Amino acid sequence: MTNVLDSFKLNGRIALVTGGAGKYGACIARGLAEAGASVIIASRQTDVCEAKASEMRADGLDTRADQVDIADEESVKALRDRILSERGQIDILVNNAVGRPWTAPTSPAEVWRESMKVNAIGTFIITSAFHGPMVERRSGNIINIASMFGLIAQDPHIYEGTGLDSDPYGDYFFHKAGLIHYTRYLAARYAEYNIRVNCISPGGFFANQPPKFVENYNRRTPLGRMANEDDIKGAVVYLASDASSYVTGENLVVDGGRTIW
Repeated sequence: MTNVLDSFKLNGRIALVTGGAGKYGACIARGLAEAGASVIIASRQTDVCEAKASEMRADGLDTRADQVDIADEESVKALRDRILSERGQIDILVNNAVGRPWTAPTSPAEVWRESMKVNAIGTFIITSAFHGPMVERRSGNIINIASMFGLIAQDPHIYEGTGLDSDPYGDYFFHKAGLIHYTRYLAARYAEYNIRVNCISPGGFFANQPPKFVENYNRRTPLGRMANEDDIKGAVVYLASDASSYVTGENLVVDGGRTIW
């Protein structure tokens, strides 16, 4: 029987976090590294990723930056090959990268198509590229970052008196809902290879929004606050570690109870 605290450790594991310098990505990468993993953070903006990785290395964490465009199959394969050449394996893939090209409900179909190129096709490309080495080793862990908006619609009342418009990005709701169910498909398909696939659906993340927005949001949330970095870190380390070794195909909703009302 393993000590429960030891089951959360990720020592010796290689993790890739796409969109690793973003709002969720940075705290996901930090959480995995704090638990002992060697973490690669990657996006199209290598300089931004390197700045984040440098911050983490200054704190004694094993992180490095790399470049990838998940909508470009050759870019994804090149990243996979670099990781396997340098590290010999990939244990954890966190699909966190997201594109947000849609600007209004009246945006042309081409903008929706561009969104799906990253958020749907891109997710398929990188998952397909990295699950192969996991199948060969008969071991792996894939975590998809969805959203509570894959489960519920936007509440326009939260925006009242804030000076902000309610979110017009309908593509986001579409692909996050699809990602949740794609997680279930992958979990069922690859369980025989000892590959676990789970999903995290965060709620609103505090990012210095206008005080009135925060007040409105908190009032509509049972725990009375927005999510913070520690909330996301804890969820991803749990799903990446042996503490959740019998969990696959699940969508862990981290929203302070927002979706139960």
